[in-house]
Amino acid sequence: MEYSLFKRFIDIVGSTILGLFFLPIALVTCVAIKFDSPGPVLADTPQRVGKNGKLFKLYKFRSMVINAHKRLRTDPKLAGLYSQYKKNSYKLKEDPRVTSAGRFIRKHSLDEIPQLLNVLKGEMSLVGPRPYYPDELTEQQRKYPMTRELVKEVLSAKPGITGHWQVSGRSEVNFDKRIKMDADYVRKRSILMDFSILAKSPWAMISGKGAV
Repeated sequence: MEYSLFKRFIDIVGSTILGLFFLPIALVTCVAIKFDSPGPVLADTPQRVGKNGKLFKLYKFRSMVINAHKRLRTDPKLAGLYSQYKKNSYKLKEDPRVTSAGRFIRKHSLDEIPQLLNVLKGEMSLVGPRPYYPDELTEQQRKYPMTRELVKEVLSAKPGITGHWQVSGRSEVNFDKRIKMDADYVRKRSILMDFSILAKSPWAMISGKGAV
């Protein structure tokens, strides 16, 4: 069986098993979100860039105040924070939009559980490159013009819930290094490599290393 077909088989079986395993944790997370702050359980996040540049809605548990992404980009009071966000490769270590429960949820990657639905729908894979925001790719390629060809390589594959740089202990690196690691994965990907990344992912979740 060729790689793409076997990978899809693993994605369907794996996401189903993981969905059942994480169901109790997901239910507790939903309750914690509702008790902690007003708003829906799922985050209202901008679309992400999928395979071949196709946009899709990525499911995540809400770990921030409502309309957090829109407010960051449009609220004049957050202009300085947005500038820092873009400067730090679209990450913030100290983000005032994160709720109390959200800090724990994000640290241990519990907000990623709903992405198993994206995997079942075929929009994502269990293992793959990071699912980037459209404006993130535009801004970062302007900042790092040498990454344009790497971005093309990365977008030839489905994004993943976990990936090479997430489990490498280097999740805090800037965009130019991160996109290179994603491109390296796309070039070298194999079932063995995918299983290796999946095996390392639980520790990355438990330790919360590099999570923001």
